Amino acid sequence: MSALRAVPIPEEAPKPQTYTAKAYAAQSPTSSMAAITIPRRTPQPKDVQIEILYCGVCHTDLHFAHNDFANSIPTTYPCVPGHEIVGRVVKTGNAVTKFRNGDLAAVGCMVDSDRTCESCREGEEQYCASMPVLTYNGPDKHLGGVTYGGYSQSVVVDEDFVLHVPKNLNLAAAAPLLCAGITTYAPLRRAKIRAGQKVGIVGLGGLGHIGVKFAAAFGANVVVFTTSANKTADAIRLGAHEVVNSKNDAEMQKHAGTFHFILDTVPVQHNINPYINLLKRDGTLGLVGAPAEPLPLEVFGLLFGRKHISGSIIGGIRETQEMLDFCGEHNVTADVEMIGIQQINQAYDRLLKNDVKYRFVIDMASLK
Repeated sequence: MSALRAVPIPEEAPKPQTYTAKAYAAQSPTSSMAAITIPRRTPQPKDVQIEILYCGVCHTDLHFAHNDFANSIPTTYPCVPGHEIVGRVVKTGNAVTKFRNGDLAAVGCMVDSDRTCESCREGEEQYCASMPVLTYNGPDKHLGGVTYGGYSQSVVVDEDFVLHVPKNLNLAAAAPLLCAGITTYAPLRRAKIRAGQKVGIVGLGGLGHIGVKFAAAFGANVVVFTTSANKTADAIRLGAHEVVNSKNDAEMQKHAGTFHFILDTVPVQHNINPYINLLKRDGTLGLVGAPAEPLPLEVFGLLFGRKHISGSIIGGIRETQEMLDFCGEHNVTADVEMIGIQQINQAYDRLLKNDVKYRFVIDMASLK
């Protein structure tokens, strides 16, 4: 038997230096959002430091602040939400090649991934086998603890997870594209929606209103399904060709078997079977809402017509950049209501009541 040899333990890489940034955070599931100072790493060779100009407010922010995902992704406090980030590059590492100081830049829901799994190699980092590193409440491999999001003055991100923003877009209205935008763009793009096809959008909220704009920009005949009669005029303004009251069986039946694709954005329990009946042969119902309870499914609706149900979350970095470029070409942005960071708690209260048309965006200049 050979002699045992001591295996040297590799030294941990030294943590990078840090600077401080002002931010807003939740300190517990029941606390209000309040001012805090957080550490940010100084840019490493491939890092981009971004001065945050605007940050969209996603319903997911509220869920994480309240620890609503405790059974799957528990919140670590303090929690600084925000994953719809638009800003300007103020510093870059010496190995950065894609960005220069002064460039407009954006960060979405991810700031890293394992980069080695099949999904990452195919540009689908959102499905990383090791779980992508979330922009907030993800493991911070540089400083330890968890990542902090966009409700802050600045952020430092590896250039491979930073996106270019077309200069012609309204920057505040572009912020929600980093989550709500890619969430609706990706399934429509994957369905290869094109001019002349008939596309349905279920729900006209933060996701649905951008889905209408994308489907219209693809050239589709767009039909909005809603239970709110007062949303008809707005749906038409956004690009819909028709609006259907989903509670009216006669209106629904008029469209039986006519849709190539229906995008369902509703995040609560609802009946999806009537929408399956509206699909053409080989049509698809794409789900991007995330109801907490299972949705009942009548399988016969799928069998007769070889119909499909699909689901997706956001998009990879490559597809997100494609989406932003598409928005630049077609001038697609979100309809937003601007707030100061000091209004975030009132915004959360209004989100719970669905009282926003259609996305809140924080002017980060208010964080002084």
